[in-house]
Parts: sequence; structure tokens; C-alpha cells
Amino acid sequence: MNFTHMPELHWVLGYPFAIALMAVVCTSLYVIFKRRDWL
Repeated sequence: MNFTHMPELHWVLGYPFAIALMAVVCTSLYVIFKRRDWL
């Protein structure tokens, strides 16, 4: 695999930022679906 071109490996906050972004997206989708009574 080509690991030299992964930007999160060269940035100190790469992985925490990616995990926080995923948490925000999942939480916002949950809230949107809950308000529309899809869940």
C-alpha cells in the first residue's frame, strides 16, 4: 500500500480530527433521522 501519500500520517491531529469528523457526521445524521421519524 502507498502510505506515504496519506495526509493524516504527516499531520499531528490527523486521526483525532478524522474521528471527531465521523462522530459529528453520525450524530447529525441520527438527529436528522430522529426528527423526521425515520428511526
